[in-house]
Amino acid sequence: MGALGLAAIFCLAWGLSEDRRRIPWRTVIGGIALQLVLAALLLGIPQARRGLFVLNDAAIALQKATDAGSAFVFGYLAGPPLPFVEAHAGASFILAFNALPLVLVISALAAVLFHWGVLQRVTAAFAWLLRRVLGIGGALALGAAVHIFLGMIEAPLLVRPYLARMQRGELFALMSCGMAGVAGTVMVIYASFLAPVIPNALGNILIASVIATPASLAIAALMVPFAPGGGEEGRIVLADPPLTTMDAVVKGTMDGIRPLVAIAAMLLVAVALVALVNQCLSVLPPLDGAPITLQRVFSWPFRPVMWLIGVPWAESGAAATLMGTKTVLNEFVAYLDLARLPGDALSPHSRLIVTYALCGFANFGSCGILIGGLGAMIPERRHEVVTLGVRSILSGTLATCASGAVAGLIG
Repeated sequence: MGALGLAAIFCLAWGLSEDRRRIPWRTVIGGIALQLVLAALLLGIPQARRGLFVLNDAAIALQKATDAGSAFVFGYLAGPPLPFVEAHAGASFILAFNALPLVLVISALAAVLFHWGVLQRVTAAFAWLLRRVLGIGGALALGAAVHIFLGMIEAPLLVRPYLARMQRGELFALMSCGMAGVAGTVMVIYASFLAPVIPNALGNILIASVIATPASLAIAALMVPFAPGGGEEGRIVLADPPLTTMDAVVKGTMDGIRPLVAIAAMLLVAVALVALVNQCLSVLPPLDGAPITLQRVFSWPFRPVMWLIGVPWAESGAAATLMGTKTVLNEFVAYLDLARLPGDALSPHSRLIVTYALCGFANFGSCGILIGGLGAMIPERRHEVVTLGVRSILSGTLATCASGAVAGLIG
């Protein structure tokens, strides 16, 4: 089923193409092959798995260190020990104090690794691989590679000088990469949610981001074709690079405040607006014994998709509901819901597939952020960015579903 689902995803992208005569087949075939090869290497080789477990241990250490800082600043609001008895297990969990402070720590750590040149070397290696295998331009390859660690706005900022000259299809491919992955600042947060239900949670989330990148480039090339890239090399451009390691810590912490506030604000507004729409939908008669909600409406088309990528039909309803939640709200809420599912709702294999399928920013709130951010960077192309925005939700979703299919085949 996973192989059939993978074929169906790329056929759908081809069917939605703007111009089937101009499709760069090297990019498409190379993207599919690279996704399969990377997944086989990272999921199938025992040494790679052991290395990913080390990453998982590092994530746990980061969470413990953040908990210590949060407890010092926020006291018992950041978690146990509590001055009272919990009414039920987990009642003391406060998202703003227990999970979101990790964004600041990760942002500061990333700034230090960037200052030391570690992230640049990793990114340059992946960008080189994308250029050689997919035949794409240097700026697009670099932007796609950086998306593994940075968000949908931060990554384009690093290649901002090249954005105005990108082809329409290349710009769409860059937007698709943003929708098909998650930022490094939230990977560890999601892993902390999923650790009790997904073995090696951080390793799997990191693999999901890595293998979704070539898939999103292949799908974008099918949907909005572009000419194969030229020879110009992309270079990471920082407007105000840190001068010392301590300066990197300070700048990274300050830079982390914006995404932290944005995550909290988007969660608050998204949940409130969806709740408002669901109140309006509550006047409709129940369907199959359950009220109609926006999440349910969006979950309906996802049920056959989940079945196609390897989730048994009996479990596809729960998986589709999570995908509907991710699209309507965001992956943050969907991962929380996945962690809270009853043990018998999804098998371990289905949980793995869903973990990969959920690992992306493709939702309506993120689309607004992407349009606003890119529109400000290249105002002369804002209309083009707006027209490509909704399509990038679809391309990003297809890419993460392809990752889920591949994980189901190999994992």
